[in-house]
Amino acid sequence: MQNQRDWQHDFGLMSEPDAKTNGKMFGVLVVRDTQGELGYLCAVSGKLGGHNQHDKFVPPVFDILPEDGFFRKGEAIISEINRQVDEIENSASFLKAKGQLLEAEHMATQEIEALKLLNKRQQEARQRKRLESAEFISNHERDEIIRQLNSQSIADHYALKQLKISWKDELARLGRIVQEFQDAMAVLKEERKLRSAALQDEIFEQYSFLNIAHERRSLGDIFKYTPEGKPTAGAGECAAPKLFQYAFQHELAPIAMAEFWWGQSPKTEVRIHGHYYPACRGKCEPILGHMLRGMEIGESPLYNQPAALAELTALWEDDYIIIINKPHEFLSVPGKKVDDSIQTRLRKLYPEATGPLLVHRLDMSTSGILIAAKSLDVYKDLQRQFANREIKKRYVAILDGIVAEDEGSIDLPLRVDLEDRPRQLVCYEHGKPAQTRWEVIERKDGQTRVHFYPITGRTHQLRVHAAHSLGLACPIVGDELYGQRSTRLYLHAERIEFRHPISGEWLTFELNSDF
Repeated sequence: MQNQRDWQHDFGLMSEPDAKTNGKMFGVLVVRDTQGELGYLCAVSGKLGGHNQHDKFVPPVFDILPEDGFFRKGEAIISEINRQVDEIENSASFLKAKGQLLEAEHMATQEIEALKLLNKRQQEARQRKRLESAEFISNHERDEIIRQLNSQSIADHYALKQLKISWKDELARLGRIVQEFQDAMAVLKEERKLRSAALQDEIFEQYSFLNIAHERRSLGDIFKYTPEGKPTAGAGECAAPKLFQYAFQHELAPIAMAEFWWGQSPKTEVRIHGHYYPACRGKCEPILGHMLRGMEIGESPLYNQPAALAELTALWEDDYIIIINKPHEFLSVPGKKVDDSIQTRLRKLYPEATGPLLVHRLDMSTSGILIAAKSLDVYKDLQRQFANREIKKRYVAILDGIVAEDEGSIDLPLRVDLEDRPRQLVCYEHGKPAQTRWEVIERKDGQTRVHFYPITGRTHQLRVHAAHSLGLACPIVGDELYGQRSTRLYLHAERIEFRHPISGEWLTFELNSDF
């Protein structure tokens, strides 16, 4: 791709990355034609260089970019509505009306508060006069003074009431002027909303996907039964659906496919230049579920546990707690399609135990120490220690690359990637706080052995903090989600310290890794 001249796209590899540079996911599908000849197809996710059509790349499932197409026409109408909204919102008349209303609201508040203060002072003065009139004068004179004071009180109350009414009327008049502009914008915005929804629905219907049996389903129909009930943004524009669509349209039998990232990583995700990735789960999994129906495909590694036959080993046990040695590639708790797990086996071994048993979890690919509780009270105490960050944990990992500094800390908030679970994103707006301390143990053969000390316990925290460009920028060896696959994920929970919930004794357990 470095040497081609057919299109221009800044992947952020040759210059300082900025908002205009971005990497892309590319896909290659090996196919066999009806004559038995092998070949391959290429595709890119989304647009490339601002265009959908490129030589040597399969076309999109549906091209929304032609100038005479319904999308461009609909987009032009929506753009015109946006222009009209902006014109009203920034018009001199509307800005003047809003300014007059704000100024009047400020003046009303000032005048009313000033009159309230004056009335309060006059009321205090009248009260003093009432007290003074209680002595040295006749009852008749005192009654006359009180009558006059009461009359003044009524007059003050009436003046304040009239001032409030006057300002209420004036603010209502100015508010009606402002509301006329806002109503006009509301009508336009409602029309924009309806047109946008209709345009989106029309796009969803135009994206129609085939499978090997030439059964066709629209994007809207495919996502109808997902939890969201509608397609996610960009669904159908990824490389994988484009490749299979072209193959089925041209009677080509898919043999094997791979997708790889080219260019700088997005700011929120971890995408490494030149690394291979599976199709995203949020956008592509529902579509591919239809497109691959009827084909023989390999089992997803997400549902394969190489350690499923391993024996469960206890490092230490008493009447209240069990310390488990979790093998890598084994679930801590049951998954959607796999029931075998540490938790499941503990339930069988300790059928009389109360409570959830496992106090915390490790990723399926991570090995190391897990704590299990035999009673609900012990479980709650250990959970409290975790919540209060009293429990100390240490992980060992081997990173793919050399970390220059000797130690440090990482603070990158995380949230789940809703379009590609279970991957996590760095998100400063909606992410949960995630902090990790680290120190280098050894540098050797282009790799770095480190100790991680997680302060928080977010999903994939150490994996993302290691791989992200704002973290250590060195993924953990064997991390197929954020780095590259290897013989295993080289991440191990090797040490844990906590207070025994019953005895109060401070316990420390350490389990060396096998790498």
